[in-house]
Amino acid sequence: MARVLKNKELVNTRLATNYGGWMYCDKCNENIGYLCYSTYDKLELKYQCSCGSQGSALLDFEDSNEGQTCDDELVVIKNRYCCAHDNEPLITILDKKLTDYEMKITCKACGSIYSSGKKS
Repeated sequence: MARVLKNKELVNTRLATNYGGWMYCDKCNENIGYLCYSTYDKLELKYQCSCGSQGSALLDFEDSNEGQTCDDELVVIKNRYCCAHDNEPLITILDKKLTDYEMKITCKACGSIYSSGKKS
């Protein structure tokens, strides 16, 4: 069953599909990552692409739960950031394409809100 988006705010960013799949910078059309369709509840991403463009994405759903901040780090499995509690893949960020980013992503299964980032 498809989920119903409550918020979808993309700035200088494009998704391959409605709320997941490959993510692209609108300025250079380079792939900046991959957002897993069914495992996240909310994504807040701000980034600077290596081409100089600044972009962001805010996505959440009508059935999203509030979530709770956790101190756990995302687990990296085969270049995907995964939930520390169940190892489900949430998102892939292509670090070599981004000079900086700040991200908060909520796991749909456990409600953990993970924070991650990179500063140049």
